[in-house]
Amino acid sequence: MRARLLLLLAAYVVVGLVVVGVGWLITHPLEGPVDGFDDPVSRWFAGERTGTLDPVAQFGTLLGETPVGLGFAAVVGIVFGLLVRSFLPLVVMAVTDVGHGGIYWVGTHLDPRDRPPVKILDSGLVPDHSFPSGHVGTAVAVYGGAAVLLALWLRRRETGGALWALVGLLALVPVFVALSRLYEGAHHLTDVATSAVYAGVWLTVVVRLLRPVPRSAGALRDAPVPHR
Repeated sequence: MRARLLLLLAAYVVVGLVVVGVGWLITHPLEGPVDGFDDPVSRWFAGERTGTLDPVAQFGTLLGETPVGLGFAAVVGIVFGLLVRSFLPLVVMAVTDVGHGGIYWVGTHLDPRDRPPVKILDSGLVPDHSFPSGHVGTAVAVYGGAAVLLALWLRRRETGGALWALVGLLALVPVFVALSRLYEGAHHLTDVATSAVYAGVWLTVVVRLLRPVPRSAGALRDAPVPHR
């Protein structure tokens, strides 16, 4: 376990450095070409705004808010912890979400980037904290994490397609959040793409190293509980 924790720490540092490096490239030597790619995308989303889509995007943004993400992660971690009789699912959800938050904080402060040149529908945002997207990172960490935990649990059981459909639905939440942030003009396309990638990589590393659903999870759950 100690070796895995050291690997986890090393991976976290590497992912964080890569994100900071990508942010530096986007905001310095590649700023012109990247903005030339990002700005038309932001303007296209702004041109598609309607009174019907505005509240839909607001809901997508709500799903990626930090308090919502933390609450969802806690519930998922506790539920799966009870299912597999282990505290590791809760640890995985916590480490993934908090870890993403640390990378996001460092990225926004070391690589300040102005918001897209369109009207921003989400008021009160820090003007130069466009990179990376915290909402998208949160969505990948918590809803993606829930999808992974559910998929790992279902792989050890014979079950119908309903719960597998839920896996797919959870996996689509980060996409919905990303589209919502682009629609509201809160981030550039490269901001949300960077967050989706780094949070996905971090989630994968955490799950692989901490192994939240043991191989015997099914046996543990299905075994009869002895009388006391």
